[in-house]
Amino acid sequence: MTAATVGADGRPRCPWGNSAEDYVAYHDDEWGVPLRGEVALYERLTLEAFQSGLSWLTILRKRDGFRRAFADFEPKLVAEFGDQDVARLMADTSIVRNRAKIDATIRNARAIDQLDLPLDELLWSFAPDPATRPRPRTLSDVPAITDESKAMAKELKNRGFAFVGPTTAYALMQATGMVDDHVEGCWRAD
Repeated sequence: MTAATVGADGRPRCPWGNSAEDYVAYHDDEWGVPLRGEVALYERLTLEAFQSGLSWLTILRKRDGFRRAFADFEPKLVAEFGDQDVARLMADTSIVRNRAKIDATIRNARAIDQLDLPLDELLWSFAPDPATRPRPRTLSDVPAITDESKAMAKELKNRGFAFVGPTTAYALMQATGMVDDHVEGCWRAD
């Protein structure tokens, strides 16, 4: 069932938000909070892609390393990365060293540079109307993909982005507040 659980601080949270100390601050301060801005959304898009197949906790704990490695997620700077940068990144133990994901991060920065509208406008255009989505009662009520995340992934791929399947797109939507999947009873739930 996995409904909200009470943390050591007495605050009820989504169960995953109490499962590790690092998750508490992420759950309470970031996850599901509406986020805008090219750099912030590019960072989250990148981190969600790197998380694919791994624990989010791994990514969260390497976040500072990712920021250093990828020029604080300034798309214009990352778009200029070349072979030497890829070699540097593949040797950087402060990040997840996955060639396909590194290449996708650079490719996505270049795709952002080619957009005909701001990245946040593009991404947020797929956010569903909150009135049409009931609050999940438990984690089992939270989908992994939605029609909106499928549409977002398709549009991003059409615009040259990589490593942005519908599951990654939906995780991005959750992380950036495009959808609110805090379970009933969680203190963050409306």
